[in-house]
Amino acid sequence: MPPNLDVGDLAPDFDLPTDAGGGVRLEDLRGQFVVLFFYPKDDTSGCTAEALDFNRLAPRFAAAGAALVGVSPDSVKRHDKFKRKHGLTLTLAADESRAVLEAYGVWKEKIMYGRKYMGVERTTAIVDPEGRIGRLWRKVKVPGHAEEVLAAVTAARAAFANH
Repeated sequence: MPPNLDVGDLAPDFDLPTDAGGGVRLEDLRGQFVVLFFYPKDDTSGCTAEALDFNRLAPRFAAAGAALVGVSPDSVKRHDKFKRKHGLTLTLAADESRAVLEAYGVWKEKIMYGRKYMGVERTTAIVDPEGRIGRLWRKVKVPGHAEEVLAAVTAARAAFANH
């Protein structure tokens, strides 16, 4: 059974390949806020809408001192194709082994049309500059979500600066 991460817990570290042959390690992002959005599959309607929303707000996340990283079980090749097709500039990490998805507790049993299967529960986590989970959204509904996360990062940054 995957761990049930909660606010205040240390975020599990990871080192994943990304689009364009790069890589991303959570440890390398320490010292800034990190928005991890876990999504089921590239180029599906909900996932595309979510990626486009985060991509549109990416400059504002950067201005708020936050790195954006999308994580799905898709391959790097699929991420590259998805980014090209939709003009995405944000980082997409490939977790084909699902180790990170499991570590964050987002690889879950789901049911669609009465059929049970394993998949990603759309989830967003804000990791604070000290590497702790600052905020979690589970079972995300896409409309307005990226804006809500941006507002939370902005508020968290202000609170973090004062502690």
